[in-house]
Amino acid sequence: MKRYLLLPLLAAFALSCSTTKTGIKSEVYKNLYEQHPLSILVMPPINKSAKVEAKDLFYSSLIVPITQRGYYVMPPLLTMEILKEESAYDAEMFENSSMKQVGQLFGVDAVLFTTIHDWAKTTIASQIKVTVEYRIVSTRGDEELFHRTGTIIYSPRSNTGSMLGNMVSNMLVTAFTKEIEMGRKCNNFVLTDMPAGQYSPQFDKDGETAAGQAKFSAVVQ
Repeated sequence: MKRYLLLPLLAAFALSCSTTKTGIKSEVYKNLYEQHPLSILVMPPINKSAKVEAKDLFYSSLIVPITQRGYYVMPPLLTMEILKEESAYDAEMFENSSMKQVGQLFGVDAVLFTTIHDWAKTTIASQIKVTVEYRIVSTRGDEELFHRTGTIIYSPRSNTGSMLGNMVSNMLVTAFTKEIEMGRKCNNFVLTDMPAGQYSPQFDKDGETAAGQAKFSAVVQ
């Protein structure tokens, strides 16, 4: 009898495991491995949250993690100047358009779009919660090269030795934490899953590495 009761549980466990598997990077990011983009243009984030400053906070911290992955990134100040000259400061204007003209204008192989769907700060819980979508599109044929959506909870931790002290301390940490730290941690966490670019010693060597989930939640400190 115990064996028959156990079978449904094992089946449910197998099903839950299969839904969490994503495959290896060379399969999940097949287009990126085939095209091997060298340069990436980072568009100003699309801000759909109630946090007005979120756009600038995320934009300023997007460059470093992509560069660390082995890609050349267009300098943000130069990017903004060119976009302003073209009267195209808002990335929304390009989101559903062909990237071929953008590639010709900037001389890049791909474009990164980020959409900030939510930004919430809870002082009592000492947390900042954001939901951001990352999407890289080829300027050669408009193929999608990378796409992840992450809900990141930034939970700064401070231990004073007492429950009340920890609560007060965490409230102060959250109150004085620079919001840009949230953007930096979120971008680092999500973009670490990008396959290595041509400037990285891991270039073309990480194809068998397991890819992260396309939609996920995580807590960072």
